This record gives sequence, C-alpha cells and structure tokens, in this order.
Amino acid sequence: MFNRIFGSSRPTVAVIRLEGPISSAGPRAGLTDHGLAAQIEKAFRRGKPAAVALAINCPGGSAAQSSLIAARIRRLSEEKRVPVFAFCEDVAASGGYWLACAADEIFVDETSMVGSIGVISASFGFNELIARHGVERRVHTAGESKSLLDPFRPERPQDVERLETWLGQLHEAFIAHVKSRRGPKLDASENLFTGNIWIGHRAIEKGLADGVGHLVPEMKRRFGPKTRFRNYGQKKSLMARLGATAAAGALESVESRLAFGRFGL
Repeated sequence: MFNRIFGSSRPTVAVIRLEGPISSAGPRAGLTDHGLAAQIEKAFRRGKPAAVALAINCPGGSAAQSSLIAARIRRLSEEKRVPVFAFCEDVAASGGYWLACAADEIFVDETSMVGSIGVISASFGFNELIARHGVERRVHTAGESKSLLDPFRPERPQDVERLETWLGQLHEAFIAHVKSRRGPKLDASENLFTGNIWIGHRAIEKGLADGVGHLVPEMKRRFGPKTRFRNYGQKKSLMARLGATAAAGALESVESRLAFGRFGL
C-alpha cells in the first residue's frame, strides 16, 4: 500500500547519454568503455528499469571502443532482460551508428544523419617539409615492420597495402555487427556499407532505423505518461571539472569539432 501511495511503482527509463567522439584512452579521452562502464552498469542495475534509452549524438571514432561499449550494453540488456532503445540526434555515424545498433530499436529525427558504415585512417606527410629545412629523420628498429607509415618519411606502397588490409578487417567487423543487429530489416537491394550517410526517413527506408521518434514522448507512449527518467553519462575527471586542464580541454574541443565537421555540423 505504501509503495502504491507514493508512486514507487511508476516505470523508470534509464537514459545513457552518448555524446561526442569515441576515443581511445588518454588525457583527452572522449567516449570510452572504461569511462562509461560504471554508468552503464548503474543504468541497467539500479531500480529495475523498464528500459534503457541511448541518447546518441556521436560522429564516430575508435572501432575497438565502439565495439566494447556496444558489447557491454548488449551483455547487460540480455542479462537483465531490459530492452534498449536508441535515439539519434544530429548524427549517429560510423562508431556512433555502431553504438546505435546495440539497441533493439533505433529512432531518428527527420534531420538525423545516420550510417557511415566504413573505416577511415587519416594522417599527414612531412618528409618534404623537413627536407627543405635541412632536418634529417633518424629511426632505428629491430624488426622490419616496426616503423610503419612514418609521417616524416616518404610513404611506402607496402605500408599502405598493410594499412588497407587492417582497415578492411575492421570494416568486416563493423559490417558483421550491423548485420547481426539489423538483419532482415536492411535493404538488400543497395550496398549500405560504403560509408554513405542517410538522413531521417531515408535511413528508415534503408532499414538503418525503425522510425521517427524522440526519447521522452516515445518512452512515455510505450510505458505510460508517468514514466520517470534517470540520466547517466560518462563522468569527467575532477581535474577536468575544475578546469585545471584548460589546454587539454581546448584541444579536445577542437578535435570534437573536427569530428562533427565531417558531417557539416
């Protein structure tokens, strides 16, 4: 009786916010499995939620971290028997779409950019620049493959070939993940794995998303108007919260803008 009077039986939806680039670990880390682990665990375990909702605004990043985060979400969803819904905002591309595929259903806004199922590697070459300034690059290794794609040396065809092999293997893993999660929903008449982007309704037509929907109204439609929401997300370090790493924070902001800038955002 007490619980009913005070409404503790109201359904709860745990909201995990996945915003920004997906990064490997480091002082300027974006979304990482390590940084999100505790919050994801709480989202699934605290108070028996009716569902977990992923609020995604992510242009991609590390393939390994994307895979680890998505695997953690799926593992807990199956263990706790809690459904997962993804809500894409500006962009859920590349690794961001990898995360979205951890959900049982994917919703987009009419303007959301979705897809980019591909792998990219970008760098610079400085060998001619340092040569003009009389700088000599000296590298000594044990193992002929130890120095690979050195930006201060001319690009070697065998290095490029090896890199493309690695990228191909990562692409295969990405494709396998999408197929395992979206399966028969995908439009089989078109190659969806070229790195192309689809927006809103077009993403739905291609089977990359299930419908247009926004987090709060969709969850209330499913679980009732009295649904409560608990928010979770990656915690910043104490130093970052105190602003003691201003330079690193500024660089992280630039890197984030560059990542989103690939999609005109």
